[in-house]
Amino acid sequence: QVQLVESGGGLAQPGGSLRLSCAASGFAFSNYAMGWYRQAPGKRCELVAVVSRDDMSTNYVEAVKGRFTISRDNDKNTVYLQINNLTPKGAAVYYCNASQWGDFRVYERFCPPRDDYWGQGAQITVST
Repeated sequence: QVQLVESGGGLAQPGGSLRLSCAASGFAFSNYAMGWYRQAPGKRCELVAVVSRDDMSTNYVEAVKGRFTISRDNDKNTVYLQINNLTPKGAAVYYCNASQWGDFRVYERFCPPRDDYWGQGAQITVST
């Protein structure tokens, strides 16, 4: 059974940092590229970071470059998202997603956490 379980969300102040983790099981993790999406209230599902199977290549949406870092540990079947210098726009539910071919989809509305190879999401709230 494929499972992706996010953790590490919570409340942070503007300018603060959080580290999200996504623990994977039930599939050959090292054979999949991994991505982090986010869904903010009233916004569409947005792909924010992607890491290659071997952790050698990463890509970020422009809005998070320099503040977000995606990484993975294939020995632990876990992907991470380090978020620094949080802004109010960073408040969202963050989801991890596995893609065997690295073809991460563009969603016009909602992230599909009930689909295969999606986690249930981790909420980040940004507030003083």
